[in-house]
Amino acid sequence: MTGEDPFPPRRQVLIAEEEFSTDEAIKAVKRDDAGAVVAFIGTVRDDGIDELHLETYKEAAEEELLAIREEALERFKLLEAVVIHRSGRLRIGDEIVIVACSAAHRKEAFDGCRYILEELKRRAPIWKKEVGPAGDRWLEVGGNSTLARPEEERSHEGRDDLETG
Repeated sequence: MTGEDPFPPRRQVLIAEEEFSTDEAIKAVKRDDAGAVVAFIGTVRDDGIDELHLETYKEAAEEELLAIREEALERFKLLEAVVIHRSGRLRIGDEIVIVACSAAHRKEAFDGCRYILEELKRRAPIWKKEVGPAGDRWLEVGGNSTLARPEEERSHEGRDDLETG
């Protein structure tokens, strides 16, 4: 990593094309007034696939993650929270997401971390495609069905017979 802060203040969300440091994310939420630090790290599991492709609308996803983070900070009295989600091609064992939260007490830290993760899955424009011996398969993702996956949108370019909206 370069010398610049990977988690600038008040913008501690990131859609990352490259691997991220879980240690740096956890360090970013540690504070002297925090009695609890909770982190969830999601990884690509080996359930018969070769790899996982993640596609995002980066700007929209980061804005939604920022909104979710702000909601959690207020609702659960979190002291800090970092959310990083990968995009691109991932292999078995690669880290997909980290949600790290700090709070004065463990209940708030656990509840805030879970809230961020569940809302991320429900609201952020991030799509997953499993690639394996049985072929490719897009996974259904929470509230993202109202937006076309990037691949679908590209397939509609230049076609006047399709409505957009």
